[in-house]
Parts: sequence; structure tokens; C-alpha cells
Amino acid sequence: MKNYFLPITKIALVLVYLVIIAGALVRMTGSGMGCPDWPKCFGYYIPPTQESELLFAPNKSYNKGMVIIKDESLLVAKEDFTTTSSFSEANWEKYTKHDYAIFNPFHTWVEYINRLCGALAGIACFASFILAFWHWKTNKKLTLYAFIICVLMGFQAWLGKTVVDSVLNPVKITTHMLVAFLIVALQLYLIFYFQKGKEKTFVYNNKFKNVLLFALGVTLIQVVLGTSVREFIDHIAETGLPKEFWLQNPSVTFYIHRSFSILVTLIAVYLVYTNAKLKLGFSKVKLILAIVLLEIFSGIVMYYFDFPFGTQTVHIVLASVLFGIQFYLVLENTIKRKSIS
Repeated sequence: MKNYFLPITKIALVLVYLVIIAGALVRMTGSGMGCPDWPKCFGYYIPPTQESELLFAPNKSYNKGMVIIKDESLLVAKEDFTTTSSFSEANWEKYTKHDYAIFNPFHTWVEYINRLCGALAGIACFASFILAFWHWKTNKKLTLYAFIICVLMGFQAWLGKTVVDSVLNPVKITTHMLVAFLIVALQLYLIFYFQKGKEKTFVYNNKFKNVLLFALGVTLIQVVLGTSVREFIDHIAETGLPKEFWLQNPSVTFYIHRSFSILVTLIAVYLVYTNAKLKLGFSKVKLILAIVLLEIFSGIVMYYFDFPFGTQTVHIVLASVLFGIQFYLVLENTIKRKSIS
């Protein structure tokens, strides 16, 4: 069983990134309230595909917790029962978490797929935790960190529920994203720690490491700023304005976010230059620079070409991949094979 730990942990990492991608698609399509309840979707394990399934129907059996839409409100079945020819309020109670009662089949299934991805990622993380016990005697850290990841996945699921209950509160959405990044970081640490001693030889440089840490911090700031900009855009979009007017009068955060991209680029160029000059052996820095340039390009496309379909998702996913590579590079730079001050 020991041999399965690393591949399962890598699969869990891929699935967490899949959740990030699915979450980005949810944001891009405005599907965050596609399932207005949690963990079920309109009270179903498999959500409906058409609105008629959510309207009151005579002589129909309902299970406790099933939801219908009536008079622009969500009503929840109190118990298992079968309806008669007329509607009876005694069988229903109003959904009290919020008053959002809109059914859009596309939004519902986008959000539902997002939740399925989250469930698969959770199962993979739990499997990684179980397999870590086979390393308990020789490496207790693996089990500890795998357990923390499972706890964070549970917290993430609960946080997803609060996001829905709050009707997409911006602070909770940002926290949701940052927790996902923390889970990615811990998974990368697990993978790195498990393979410790099998890495290629790197040259350690303290200044290079400090710049890497700074780059990681700047990336996280950019993610928070970008989420804020996205919230501003979502608010403008809800007014019904065409895409070409979404950033006509942007917030100050947008300008800060855009200016920070210059700093991110300069840092990436410095890392590539220093790595080549000192022959440190960190080949991933080239990938970092490539992703930064793609990130900036996607931002330019959104701004000047009025948010083409998919660009917002690409922008978010690139940021998450950039964070992961930067973090793993920081871990690699902790290996002191040779030293250059």
C-alpha cells in the first residue's frame, strides 16, 4: 500500500486544480447560485433539468427536504408525503437561508459539476490520508499533513455552503479561493517531502530564495486584488450594461491590480536571469515567466476585447498554476546542496 501514496496524492492535487477550474467556470458563467441549497441541489442528489420539476404537481410524492418554487419563493417539504389535487401550505416551510428562487438549468448543472469535482477531490484527499498511515513509523509528518488537508477540505466544503447561504458574499468567495491555494500548497509539500532526497541537484542562493518568497507573496496579493476586481465587474454586469462598459469607470483596485502585473513580470525576469547567471539549476523559473506573460496577455484581452468567453477562467486558472509552481520552487530552494551567497 505504501507505493500508492504518492500517485494518489498527485491525483488528489490534480483534482483540487480541477475544482479550481470548475469554480472559475462557475464564476465566469454566473452559476454560483445554480444550486440554492447545500449539499443537495434543490433538495435532490441529482438536480432537475427543467423548471416543471420544481413546480407544485398534484398526486406527486415528495421526500423530506425536496424543494419547489412557488410565488417566487423556495418551499421545502417538511416530511415525506404525496400531494392531493390542491396545494397545502401545511406540508411546506419557507427556505430561510436566503430568498433567491431562480432556476436556470445551465447554471444549476455547472454548479452541480463543480460540487461533484469537490466531492471527488475530497475522496482522493481522504484516500491519501489513509495511505499515509503506512508511513507512520518512518515518517509521521506525512500522516499529519495529509490529515490537515482532509480537515481543510471539510472546511472548504462548509465554506462553500456559507458562500451559497450568503448569496455569494465577496469576502467569503475570496476566503474560499485562498483556502484552495492553501490546500494546493500542503499537497505540494506532501509530494515534495515524500520525494525528498530524490531531487536533482540545485545550487542554493539565499537572495534568490528571498525573491522567490516575495514573488509568492505578490502573487497572493494579486489574487486577492483580482477577486476584488471581479466582484466589481460582477456588480456592473448585474446592472445589464454591455461588456464594453464594464470597465469604463473601474475601481482603484483595478489600477493597483494592473500596476502590480508589472512588478510580477520584473520579478519573473529577475529570477530567470539570476538562475541562468549563477547556474542554480531551477528550470521552472522559465515556466513561471511564461505563465506570467500569458496571465498579462489574458488580462489585456479581457480589457481591450470586452471579456471574450473563457478568458476570465483562463486568468484565474493561470494564477493558481503560477502559485503552485512558485511554491514548489520555494521548496526546491530549501535543498542546500551547494551554496552561493
